[in-house]
Amino acid sequence: MDRLLRLLHCLLLVVIPLAAALKFDLHAVAPHDAAKYERCIRNFVQKDQLVVVTANLDGYRGDGQKVDMHIRDAMGNDYHRPKDVAGENRYAFTSHADSAFDVCFENVLTAGTKMASTRHVELDIDIGADAKDWSAIQAGEKLKPVEGELRRIEEIINEVVTEMDYLRTREQKLRDTNESTNERVKWFAFGTMGMLVGLGVWQVVYLRAYFRSKHLI
Repeated sequence: MDRLLRLLHCLLLVVIPLAAALKFDLHAVAPHDAAKYERCIRNFVQKDQLVVVTANLDGYRGDGQKVDMHIRDAMGNDYHRPKDVAGENRYAFTSHADSAFDVCFENVLTAGTKMASTRHVELDIDIGADAKDWSAIQAGEKLKPVEGELRRIEEIINEVVTEMDYLRTREQKLRDTNESTNERVKWFAFGTMGMLVGLGVWQVVYLRAYFRSKHLI
């Protein structure tokens, strides 16, 4: 069993890239420039997947900076919009659609603060099986550590299979769209050539009739 577990771990290391927290500095700006300097991190999620966003910010409330977060997707769904965040913050939501979602930050200087300030942000986004609390699941279902680990690996592999099926479906749709576009372009080209040939014949007939009427030919 341990050997099988090690083999599955090696497979996951090859197939799935290791996730690490994203670290960056968020500079404070004047309130009227907040939207202009908004910092957003984008990721893609499938419908009905669990997403856990963990943001760890240094500083504290009332230190002259106010950091607001906004978690939204490209379909117009707002999941969380916390204000004046500091310290460790954890937000969970279930996606409403297959779409990209953004985790955005705004750092605004509060009244009376003029000096340049920054907040250091550590952002970690877990999606699907990675977002679940496997310790709680193992304790709730009374699973052995190996069983809990195999259960987690099984869900991750199922997500990989689902993602591959989704990509294959997208590829088929794109191929169908490409073939349909090529067919339309072909018939448009034939129609254009036919119209130009017809116009050329009409011009020859018209000019011949005109010259005859003028007794030039």
